[in-house]
Amino acid sequence: MSAGKNGGYNVDEGGYSESEYQQLQKMYESTMGSITAQEIVKGRVVHISDDHVVVDIGFKSEGSISVTEFPNIKDMKVGDEIEVFLESVENKDGQLVLSRKRADFMRIWERVVRSHTTGELVRGRCVRRTKGGLVVDLFGLDAFLPGSQIDVRPVRDFDKYIGEEMDFRVVKVNHPSENVVVSHKVLVEEELATQRKAILEKLEKGQILEGHAKAITDFGVFVDLGGVDGLVHITDLSWGRVNHPSEVVKLDQTVNVVVLDYDAEKKRISLGMKQLLPHPWENIHTKYPVGTKINGKVVSLTDYGAFVEIEKGIEGLIHISEMSWTQHIKHPSQVVSMGQMIDAIILSLDKEGKKISLGMKQLEPDPWTTLMQKYPIGSRHTGSVRNLTNFGVFVELEEGVDGLVHISDLSWTKKIRHPGEVVKKGDKLDVIILSIDVEQRRISLGHKQLQDNPWDGFENAYKVGTDVEAKIVRIIEKGVIVELPLGVDGFVPISQLSQTPVKNIADSFKPGEALQLSVIEFDKEGKKIVLSALEYLRGKEQKLVDDYVASHKLTPMTMKDVLTTPLPSDESAN
Repeated sequence: MSAGKNGGYNVDEGGYSESEYQQLQKMYESTMGSITAQEIVKGRVVHISDDHVVVDIGFKSEGSISVTEFPNIKDMKVGDEIEVFLESVENKDGQLVLSRKRADFMRIWERVVRSHTTGELVRGRCVRRTKGGLVVDLFGLDAFLPGSQIDVRPVRDFDKYIGEEMDFRVVKVNHPSENVVVSHKVLVEEELATQRKAILEKLEKGQILEGHAKAITDFGVFVDLGGVDGLVHITDLSWGRVNHPSEVVKLDQTVNVVVLDYDAEKKRISLGMKQLLPHPWENIHTKYPVGTKINGKVVSLTDYGAFVEIEKGIEGLIHISEMSWTQHIKHPSQVVSMGQMIDAIILSLDKEGKKISLGMKQLEPDPWTTLMQKYPIGSRHTGSVRNLTNFGVFVELEEGVDGLVHISDLSWTKKIRHPGEVVKKGDKLDVIILSIDVEQRRISLGHKQLQDNPWDGFENAYKVGTDVEAKIVRIIEKGVIVELPLGVDGFVPISQLSQTPVKNIADSFKPGEALQLSVIEFDKEGKKIVLSALEYLRGKEQKLVDDYVASHKLTPMTMKDVLTTPLPSDESAN
């Protein structure tokens, strides 16, 4: 009897009848266990070659498995009992399909599924990065660790976790695709919950704690105290000026903080950092007495001056008036810039108000102390017209040294309404020093004083009753201003132009027109000459009166009207 191709015996060769063969076949199959595909079964190694391992699982045929599925192939020997996965009872060649690798996977899968069900911790190793997280090796099975499940804090560098062993909890199992999702964050959260409870139970004002910067905003820094977050407001980061919290604290930096306040109901914790340092204004008078020269940084510019940080928490103000002895500073940016390191002098110190006044010009000698030597009273100079105002002209004698020519000191003879009638900005102007007030830093200048006072001569030329011909230079509400032959201005009141009221003086009299007038008042001290057209006509022929009335479109008047017109009592051109 010899073995047949189906594992039985050849009926023809052995002389068995068909019935005997069937009986033997049944006896042979009865020795085989009940084997089902897609299960883990036990088998015995019957042969090991360079390429394959032959395993007998007690079936009618043996299975062959590639040696690549055995990581410990060198330690195996014929007769060893191993677990294999029966993928198929029979392939197209009628052979068993076995897998050692799949059997190992299934055992791991069973362990993972059990961990998911029971919630027990599993240990794994982060092996590589993948989209959105990391791949974790769990007993040889690849599991996915999402980036959001690594830690309670945002993770910015996944690579630092590669190669690190950690505890995980299986949070999701997908049986059809055999995918596993794990989390380390849930373990951290559980630990933090315990820590949070312990921290909150012991939390009190004044307590000093260690934490790390969890988040940085424009208004402050959120600090993780170990499961509990507190806020360090920007004003509590430093005694000095802070434009943004990132100037003081970096993300994830370990910091020491003090509890300033705790609202148990809202679970809000206010923290401080600067409170752990001495207040910079302590012993301020000893550190920075008045007159001390300091070096600081410009930290703020305003329209009225610059704030200088002397040290963290101590700032002083340099007012624009204290920046230069001579320059006309309209804005501090003309002298200093943000961030610039500058020298200054302590001028005054108010500890209670936390105010320090600084000066820059005090670093140089005050030029006004020697100004009297350079510009003695009565000395003549030429300056540049720097500015015009309603009351006078500011003349720059040298850079930063100005004097004022009052409008009344521009001309002996002209009635000037605005300095712009005489000079323009940028013009050169000859002046004389009238007075210097060093304390108030004021220089009074004169322009008309460069010439002799002509009013001594006018006193003889324009006695009361003198007849003159004058030219109208300006029409005003109260009358007309005229220029007399010697270049001096005089005033003709409206009552001395016509015996009857004039509705609109500008309709009857025009600038540039000549008038025959008579002086009715001369005031040398007040530098005033008042004239009258009617006084001139007094005693003249009626024809002269008629011509005057006709040329100026006035109401007709007789010589009697002229004679009865009173002289003005107190009329002025001003």
